[in-house]
Amino acid sequence: MATGAYPQIDLARCTLCGKCVSACPVQAVAMSPVGPQIVAPEACTYCTACEAICPEGAITCAFEIVWA
Repeated sequence: MATGAYPQIDLARCTLCGKCVSACPVQAVAMSPVGPQIVAPEACTYCTACEAICPEGAITCAFEIVWA
């Protein structure tokens, strides 16, 4: 995955439920005192599981479409 192209977390919308942490199959997301953080961006496979499970819509996985 490209550097910097990982899920974005809006901590203002986050309720600290931790569902995104549990849903991440590669442990790229971890809970910190202020909320979830992408702690291992190099491990993130961009599966979007964290975005799909977030009840508050606080996680955004923006895709870049590249036409070949």
